[in-house]
Amino acid sequence: MKARNKRLLLVGGGVALLVAAVALVLTAFQQNLVFFHTPSEVYEGKAPTGRAFRIGGMVEEGSIRREADGLTVSFAITDTAKVIPVTYRGTLPDLFQEGKGAVVQGMLDAGGHFRATEVLAKHDENYMPVEAQYAIDQAHKAAQTVQQ
Repeated sequence: MKARNKRLLLVGGGVALLVAAVALVLTAFQQNLVFFHTPSEVYEGKAPTGRAFRIGGMVEEGSIRREADGLTVSFAITDTAKVIPVTYRGTLPDLFQEGKGAVVQGMLDAGGHFRATEVLAKHDENYMPVEAQYAIDQAHKAAQTVQQ
């Protein structure tokens, strides 16, 4: 085999390995990508079906219910316009409370109930993720427009 053919074979093999590596990285990235949505967006059908995503908002007052097993908790997340019921099995963060901000990650079931796999509570009174604050403000404006 000529030297030129060997070089072409090596370059072609290197390019093939590079393409395979990039494809694997992009596939892994796509599988781990989690989008943020508000309860209003979920009601509008903008949330993905069959994929994990996050919902952010406030824990609705009076909505926290603990099951007898001590691990299963039901509550509702609201953006002041719409409410999404959530069920979570596990230990909640210490700062998780009614009337406080939270972000939950999981999937929406066929009945419109959110099955959370992770619950994040805001860490102090002054912090709210920019996306969550914007979404709450927009939902509040929309609710005021409808009431007028």
